[in-house]
Amino acid sequence: MNEYLIQYIPVVIFLLSLCVPVGIALWIRYQRRQRRNPLNYDMLRAPGESISKRIDLLNDDIELYFTFSGIAPLFCYTMYLSTHYITSSPASPFTFIILALGFLTFFGVKLNKLIRQRHKEQLGLDCERAVGQELNQLMLDGYRVYHDFQADNFNIDHIAIGNNGVFAIETKGRPKPNRNRGHEDAKVVYDGNLLQFPMWREKEPLEQTRRQAVWLSGWLSKAVGQPVHVKPVLALPGWFVERKAKDLLIYNGRNPQYLLKVSSETSLRPEMIQQIAYQIEQRCRDVAPQAYKKN
Repeated sequence: MNEYLIQYIPVVIFLLSLCVPVGIALWIRYQRRQRRNPLNYDMLRAPGESISKRIDLLNDDIELYFTFSGIAPLFCYTMYLSTHYITSSPASPFTFIILALGFLTFFGVKLNKLIRQRHKEQLGLDCERAVGQELNQLMLDGYRVYHDFQADNFNIDHIAIGNNGVFAIETKGRPKPNRNRGHEDAKVVYDGNLLQFPMWREKEPLEQTRRQAVWLSGWLSKAVGQPVHVKPVLALPGWFVERKAKDLLIYNGRNPQYLLKVSSETSLRPEMIQQIAYQIEQRCRDVAPQAYKKN
């Protein structure tokens, strides 16, 4: 009888290791139902809102794979112990060792990919927050500033609205090379066709910035019933930008007063600014409170 019970002890321990955390999570969720959120309205999107959500999903996946990478060897060990007591001719321990190593290799590859992706997303989030915080200063000059505008299957990082026009601002976070060459490692040159970084070249950010401005111009024109011209702007935080061509606004994300000096053929009337801001805010005010369920 004792031997019969002993053979199930590893399985019971394994099941408890899964059931106890789930039970605690359900109990916490039940307790939260006894409270409600004081906020009864959605909030505006913060800089990098979309990236922040992607990082949360990556963190969930990383935690899951870390958990399974710890459970997998325990699971293989419990299976070995169970077969050792149940069967008269148990399998070789090397079978379970190979199985455990297979699980660990699989989870290791997944974790490596996810952690690298999270690091890339974190750089993007840092840069969008930095540019967004600087752009918020424009509100002191009467500008309306919105972040992470949700368009059709893409997002516009920042939108600034002032009497000299509407600006669609795309932020790109790019790491600098560490070659101890000072200014050369921190300069990017725009020649009218490409962005020339110290060790690579890019064109897609330029095309993306222009595409987004064209889309926003068309969407706003339909929404307010009048033509709205949107100026494309590319922000490269932390980089010294040398513009050999002046057809596109590119800056390093600091000193947003740079946009105040951009000339415009016609100034936006306060009524038009209000209409444009209203349309944009409808899409940016969609962040539901998270602490408790909103009633």
